[in-house]
Amino acid sequence: MRRHRNVKIVATLGPASDDYLTIKSLHLAGADVFRLNMSHGTHDDIAQRHKTIRIIEEELNSPIGILADLQGPKLRVGEFENDFETLTEGQGFRLDLKSDLGTSKRVSLPHPEIFAALSNGSVLLVNDGKIKLEVKSFGKDFADCIVKAGGVISDRKGVNVPDVILPLAALSDKDRTDLEFACSLGIDWLALSFVQRPEDVREARELAKGRAAILSKIEKPAALSKFDDILECSDGIMVARGDLGVELPVQNVPPVQKRLVRACRAAAKPVIVATQMLESMIESPVPTRAEVSDVATAIYEGADAIMLSAESAAGLYPVDAVQTMDNVAVEVESDPTYREIIEASRNARRNSVADGIVSAAREIAETTDIKAISCYTQSGTTALLIAREKPRVPIIAMTSEIETARRLSLTWGTNTLMSGAKQRFKEAVVSAVRGALSEGYAVENDQIVITAGVPFNIPGTTNILRVAPCNERMIYAMDPE
Repeated sequence: MRRHRNVKIVATLGPASDDYLTIKSLHLAGADVFRLNMSHGTHDDIAQRHKTIRIIEEELNSPIGILADLQGPKLRVGEFENDFETLTEGQGFRLDLKSDLGTSKRVSLPHPEIFAALSNGSVLLVNDGKIKLEVKSFGKDFADCIVKAGGVISDRKGVNVPDVILPLAALSDKDRTDLEFACSLGIDWLALSFVQRPEDVREARELAKGRAAILSKIEKPAALSKFDDILECSDGIMVARGDLGVELPVQNVPPVQKRLVRACRAAAKPVIVATQMLESMIESPVPTRAEVSDVATAIYEGADAIMLSAESAAGLYPVDAVQTMDNVAVEVESDPTYREIIEASRNARRNSVADGIVSAAREIAETTDIKAISCYTQSGTTALLIAREKPRVPIIAMTSEIETARRLSLTWGTNTLMSGAKQRFKEAVVSAVRGALSEGYAVENDQIVITAGVPFNIPGTTNILRVAPCNERMIYAMDPE
């Protein structure tokens, strides 16, 4: 399904959007990838949503990406005698390993690994940062704190420890079970939570065994110090601004977002900007102006995708939220300033023949009357390199692998067409011309640029480029049969 925008939209499914008609409406409204949140719902629920998406994909002949988002380890306080307590600034408060119900003086924190990583002066944030505790003394089973920012603390509220690297694996036992289940279904992307170091990503990759691409969620300050290494061993990145905004000063989040997006663009790896993009649309049919500006900023930065969470999973207006994102994207990308910003921020480093080929394809498309850049790709590598160039014309990725088509649904500006396996470049040229004509990217006698790697079926070998006219004479000359 051809979109009239380059940025992709990821929509989370949930109670408000798990039936056939709603999921189909979400896709028609603009959702390119569906996120299955493994933190909510049973495996049966997840399997049913997956099945529904694949039915819709077949009906519409439109490859749809599916992203399974693993929960990661959840750090939470225990329960209270009175269900909640109110902490005041300056008072003392203890966290410990005791199983007793909490009081106004203490509560259980059943995570010994936190105590093992603390130091005097460490900060613990509770309930999305609403409560701030500073450690004054600690041991292997307790931490005595001073309340620096008070408020209501209640049962099972989440805890963040922003200034230490916790000795916790990104994958809990639940995550390992969920990972195997999701891969057995045939999902396309695995989003890995609580990433702190590249070893977390490598563990997930070993367990996935090539059945899904690995997308690392950057939500911990520790991940920022190791970001280059994390990016290198990941297939994509999610800028999870919710937790980043808790663990970092909020004013730090916009420059971090911009820096991460640019690094992903330079590496030719998809990047999603996520969390609270149209938060008010959970309950309102229209977003705030600030939210629209926030979405627009991510698009101006060149993010591959923007994501809806609760807006589409539990909100009252899931389809309207997707339509709003689509409308904003179309409007932003039609703004001349958008092209100026995208081209000014293009990374000019060229390290390989493939880099040179895709750069040449983009330059030819910009200096002559070219209607599209078509690439024949089995692994998706060529399409990713072209998308890094952010060309002004559509990118048509032709592949015989449905898994590749689905994964590329997350990639900026990329439209996928299924094509039979090719053994010779002229076959790819004919297929590209026919596809461009049949799908309306070109009309008779328009020209397109075609790139591929020869020999075929070897990832990363993009080494050939041709400008081809879109007419029957050319098709017959190359394929008289």
